[in-house]
This record gives sequence, C-alpha cells and structure tokens, in this order.
Amino acid sequence: MRLNNPNQNHLLAALLDAEFARLSPYLEPIMMRLGDVLYESGGKLDHVYFPTSAIVSLHYVLENGSSSEIAGVGNEGILGISLFMGGNTTPSRAVVQTAGHGYRLKSHILLEEFNRAGPVMRLLLRYTQALITQMSQTAICNRHHSLEQQLCRWLLLTLDRLPTSELTMTQELIATMLGVRREGVTVAAGRLQAKGYITNRRGHISVLDRVGLEGDVCECYDVVKKEFARLMSDVHQRQGAQ
Repeated sequence: MRLNNPNQNHLLAALLDAEFARLSPYLEPIMMRLGDVLYESGGKLDHVYFPTSAIVSLHYVLENGSSSEIAGVGNEGILGISLFMGGNTTPSRAVVQTAGHGYRLKSHILLEEFNRAGPVMRLLLRYTQALITQMSQTAICNRHHSLEQQLCRWLLLTLDRLPTSELTMTQELIATMLGVRREGVTVAAGRLQAKGYITNRRGHISVLDRVGLEGDVCECYDVVKKEFARLMSDVHQRQGAQ
C-alpha cells in the first residue's frame, strides 16, 4: 500500500468498484498540517475531506472566541456532512489535530453521487449517525465526567485512528480540545503518568498501558466505539482495497 492511498480511508475503501471508479479520478491527495483550518464556522463547503493518516478536530466556537471539540474525524470518516444533510455551510470549525495525509473532493461531485440515492447515500448516512452519537456522547462526557476520564476517552479515540501509541500533542492543545484550563490537563495527565499508563513529555505523549486507560475511562468511549461498530458492521472493503 502506498504511503497515501485512498483505501486507507475506511469510507472510500467501502465503496463498490463502480462507485469508486466514478469518484477516484477527482480525489485530490493533500497534506494536512497540524493546525490547518479546513473549515471555518459558517463557511461554505467547497470540498469534503477524507483523512487517511491525519486526524481532524471539529470545534464549536463561541462568540468570545473560546471553543471546545465536539468530535474528531480520522481515517474512519469524512469531513463535510452538512453538505449532504441539506446545508451548504457548517456550524463548526475543522482543525487538523494530528498532521498527516488525506484526500479532498469537490463538493458538487460528492453531492451528485449522494443524490443517486444508492449505496453511497446509505453509507454516508450511517456514518453521519455514528458521528452524531460521538458528538452527543462528548457533550455528556464533558458535563458529567471527571477531566481524567475525559482525557482517557480522548486518548483512546485518538489511538484508535493511529497506527502508533505515540502522540505528538501539547497539553495546551489538549486543553483547547476539551475546553478546559491547561492546568487541569497537567494535573490529569500527571495522574495517568503516576499510574504508569502514559509518559508525558513536552509536546509528546506515549501510551504505555492501553488496558489501564480502558479501565479508567468512563462509559462514553465504549458507547461511541460500539455504535460505530454496530452501524458499520456489514460495511466491507472492496476486494481491490485490501
């Protein structure tokens, strides 16, 4: 498999041969750099994005400029669901959380395929339902669970999208994602390190004990993971995408 291949994105890999053949000539490989803003809140959706090795964070931005993450999208998904849900703008900001690669596709091309009302439409609607579950669970988690549990959830969801247990991530950026003060993240990360689950150096987190994180995390992580599995359980990769 090439370093950057459309089939590294699970949704693209799930397309039937005929559907992939229609879309693949228009898929544009791109580098997603840390901090790149793919969409601004209220911005027009000229493209949709399929991450392969990058992770993108969706933020809701308040009038005073503060924000917090409402969901993350990696190689399991697509950015730009507002396009085929009936709108042409998005209420959230999309910022690259973990640098990597992906593909973008002009919005009108995906919309034409969606409007065929065939397998692509059904696949995208299932993914959207799973993403809505993630958003809902994030809101509940941020309101009712401890910062340490939120950090465990965030770390595990990030690990699920990466081929490594090494995360390049500052505590300041994590605080922005969770919508909390940096000092709180420092304390929570310190507790996880004291338990031997992670090592935390400046701008770098290594997960040493994933089982430990799974033991301390709240139920929100499992709810999101099971819903994705339930909705996508019968979605298989094309033979040519293996």
